[in-house]
Amino acid sequence: MNAIRSEKVESIEEDNNLAAVSEVEAGIRDFVRNDVAYLRRPAPGTVSSSEGALEAGTEATVNNVNSLIQRVAGTSLAEIENLISELESLRDLLHAEGQRVQREISGYAQLSQAAMKSTRMIADNVTQWKRAADGLRNS
Repeated sequence: MNAIRSEKVESIEEDNNLAAVSEVEAGIRDFVRNDVAYLRRPAPGTVSSSEGALEAGTEATVNNVNSLIQRVAGTSLAEIENLISELESLRDLLHAEGQRVQREISGYAQLSQAAMKSTRMIADNVTQWKRAADGLRNS
């Protein structure tokens, strides 16, 4: 079930990544198509009446690019924050499981020691009984 959930999460992350990449590419295409005009500078010494319009266009372009970068960065930051929270929950789970395994191993070690003591006691008693039986046979 975790594998299915993991695959779904990976699929959603891939879809989000593809959407973010597509959005960035679309923004770059719009930028290149619509806003490259400000790069065409008038020849030196030529005064253009559209110089004020170019500055306004340049500022709009910068604002568009900044907006695009903020949207993409916001998506990336949200993904990073989600990843961090998932990793923290996994860390907590692993820590709890580690403690559980340590308790189980400690219990097993105590049980093993008790079994060894019991086995030694039984072996010692059997040896004593054997000696006693051999002593009765010889008498």
